[in-house]
Amino acid sequence: MTRPLVITEDRDLLDDLVRVAAAAGAQLDVAHAAALARPFWAHAPIVVVGDDLADPVAETGPPRRSRVFLATRKPGEPESWRRCVAVGAQAVVELPEGELRLVEEFADALDPSPRAGVVVCVVGGSGGSGASLLSACLALAAARRKLRTLLVDADPLGGGIDVLLGQEEAQGARWADFVSREGRVSSAALRAALPAFGDLTVLAFHRGEVAAIPAEAMRSVLEAGGRGFDLVVVDLPRHLDPASAEALSRASATLLLVTADVRGVLAAAQVLGEVRRHTGEVSMVLRPGVLEEAVVATSLGLPCAGHLADQPRLAGALNKGDLSLIDGRSVLGHFCATLLTDLMAA
Repeated sequence: MTRPLVITEDRDLLDDLVRVAAAAGAQLDVAHAAALARPFWAHAPIVVVGDDLADPVAETGPPRRSRVFLATRKPGEPESWRRCVAVGAQAVVELPEGELRLVEEFADALDPSPRAGVVVCVVGGSGGSGASLLSACLALAAARRKLRTLLVDADPLGGGIDVLLGQEEAQGARWADFVSREGRVSSAALRAALPAFGDLTVLAFHRGEVAAIPAEAMRSVLEAGGRGFDLVVVDLPRHLDPASAEALSRASATLLLVTADVRGVLAAAQVLGEVRRHTGEVSMVLRPGVLEEAVVATSLGLPCAGHLADQPRLAGALNKGDLSLIDGRSVLGHFCATLLTDLMAA
């Protein structure tokens, strides 16, 4: 991909623009003279003209195009708007106040054609119901279909969904690298930073003490995920935090795992009450127990998306990092493939 173009001789301004571009995951082509910019003008995804070279650029008669901005470190300078019009820029960006806007403009320009990513949240109705397992299996089923898939571990106390996948040693960014992020994140930069296995990309926690995910960081990740992936699966904790609420508010569908016994239904009802404060699209996935589906569905007032059967030897296999029991030929794999079809169709 052609890189963004910056046209300036002002070293201080250039330092600011390099830092802003880095925040959006971009590298720059830099022209220190107006004439040197002409070969790049039409092809760069975004052009930022420094106010120091705006007049010389205008004199070259550059063709009109979108995504041109005039950058200045002199707030309130009346001449900036004249220069903006002269070079055909769509706005003046005053630094440092306009840095966040420019980060978002770089990220927008660098994103490929956006995808309409489906966001699915998974939450356990009671402890040990298998929400992380269902999240991982659903994401793997999507990746096997060549759907670009992002699996997000949103439970800081869950032990790590990357461990469940046997990929805890994989190189790449973790939540600690995103918790301080505000504003837009490029989907291309997100994919490049995170561990990926074929069409499956994973955002998990690092080992050791972890911090809670700010809602702003979850928002940035899910917005980038929606633009850059076909499916985003979010494994939520049972005790919802602000980041969980943010994820639920963006969910196309939410799956609540319910164990079909009295205690499991009562616990699920408590979780459901919190979940419904943030989203309306909730279905249950039923785990085996003594109660019939109709009884559970009536008690919770939820439609049933399917039955997640127990699978012998699964726990031992997962402890060894063996995923063969959740491949497309297994009972669990077949269930997730069917569930995926329903979710994507809806």
